[in-house]
Amino acid sequence: MTRTQTSARNKVPEVTAGFWLIKLMAVTMGETAADYLAVNLGFGLTATSMIMTVILLGTLALQFATDRYVPWAYWLNVVLISVVGTLLTDNFVDNLGVSLVTCTAGFSLLLGLTFLVWYRSEGTLSIHAVDTPRREGFYWLAILFTFALGTAAGDLVAEHYGLGYAATGILFGAVILSLSLGYFFLGLDNVLAFWLVYILTRPLGASFGDLLSQPADYGGMGLGTVSTSLTFLAVIVITVTAMTFMGRDTARQMDRLTR
Repeated sequence: MTRTQTSARNKVPEVTAGFWLIKLMAVTMGETAADYLAVNLGFGLTATSMIMTVILLGTLALQFATDRYVPWAYWLNVVLISVVGTLLTDNFVDNLGVSLVTCTAGFSLLLGLTFLVWYRSEGTLSIHAVDTPRREGFYWLAILFTFALGTAAGDLVAEHYGLGYAATGILFGAVILSLSLGYFFLGLDNVLAFWLVYILTRPLGASFGDLLSQPADYGGMGLGTVSTSLTFLAVIVITVTAMTFMGRDTARQMDRLTR
């Protein structure tokens, strides 16, 4: 979604099928990787959150230092911010005792405020114009809140309201499908459609991640966080590599045409 003219210095990739595939894999991996680090390795939520936040800040500094879209750097940050967004929600719920209802409402408010300040400052929320450090700052802050909100909303539906992982994934998938139909056939605004789908792919991916990784006693398939995380990581690496080489081929063709 969102096919409009893109700035030559835009730091965000074109929104293609590959984009949504990697994003879905990243959010799924974010859910399982956070559980693996905090629970399976025994680091605990607090230590895991501190470690992953420091790593994320380092990779974001690298991302901001680039002057163009660099696939591996961009998607590395998406994966890491997915993990940190999950941990952010988990800390509020498990460590501070904040309810999932309050978390969902709170992160919705924070995301809405981010969009409001971003729009009032830049006059656009389009990801085709993320071409200045300030716009990129707004972009990554919004991405963090979409992951935290998606985690809270997915857990709210699956656990608090008892719908279960599979049914929750199907529910959010149906909503995404309806938004896609609205965009392609009913003229739904492209920026609005993009951000709504971006938010909703988080609980969609997290629900199926939990479905695959959690034990059968908790409503999952018992594949474990390690196998699930590594599988989705492999898909991400393969897809990013393929998109990188395709992008280089396209750039070479455009260069020949302009000579």
